[in-house]
Amino acid sequence: MSTVIHPRFRARSGARGATWWSKAWGRAMEESAYAVEDLRAGRALARRGAVGHISVSEGGFVAPVDEGDDTFTVEAAVERLDAAATAMFVDVVSGGAGRIASLLAGDLPHPFVEAVEESGVELLPYAGELAWSCSCSAWMDPCRHALAVGTQVGWLVATDPFVLIQLRGLAREELLARLQALGGATGHSGDDRGRGVDDLDTGLDAALRAARILEVADDPDRGIDHLV
Repeated sequence: MSTVIHPRFRARSGARGATWWSKAWGRAMEESAYAVEDLRAGRALARRGAVGHISVSEGGFVAPVDEGDDTFTVEAAVERLDAAATAMFVDVVSGGAGRIASLLAGDLPHPFVEAVEESGVELLPYAGELAWSCSCSAWMDPCRHALAVGTQVGWLVATDPFVLIQLRGLAREELLARLQALGGATGHSGDDRGRGVDDLDTGLDAALRAARILEVADDPDRGIDHLV
C-alpha cells in the first residue's frame, strides 16, 4: 500500500479547469449527494480552501476539512479493481501505442478508456462505488465536508489521471513494475528493460511536476514547496 499526500489547495473564487474524466468524477459526486444544497455547500468549502492535505492510497482517500472553529476528518473508499480486472487493465495499457505516453502527459483519451471498458474493466467510478464517512454529526452520507473533499479530488484527477488509477487500486509503482514484467515476458534484454522503465519513471516525474507548475501558474498564490 502506498500513499501520496497532495498539498492543500488555496482559496479560489473562479472555476478550475476540468477534463472529461474529471467531469465524470463530478457527476458521481452529484449522484452521491442527497440534496443540491449539500452539493453547493461542499463545493463552496472546496473553493474556500477549507480542505487540508488529501492523502490518496489504493482504494481510498482521507482529508481534514475546516469549518468555523471545528476540523472534521473525511474518509472515502473507492471500489478497487479485482486481480483479474487489474491484470486486464495493465494489458490494455501496454497493448496500445501511445497509451502510457498519454497517461504520462496527464491525458486520459476516450479511445483508451473505451478499450478498457471493452475489456470489461470500469475505470471511472459511479456513485454506488464510493463509500463515505465523516467525523461530523450530519446524518446524510456524504455530508457537505465529504462533498468538499470529493470536489477537490476531482481537481486532482483532472491534472493527474494516475490519481484515479491509484484509487482503483493500482499505484504508480505497481503499474510500472507490472509493465516491466510484461516487457520481460516479450524477451527484451534486461538492460533494455531497465532503461525503458527508468525512462518511463523519469517521464512520469517530469509530467507530474509540469502539471504542478501549471497549477502554480494558474494560481500564483499557491506555494511551491511541494514541487521540490
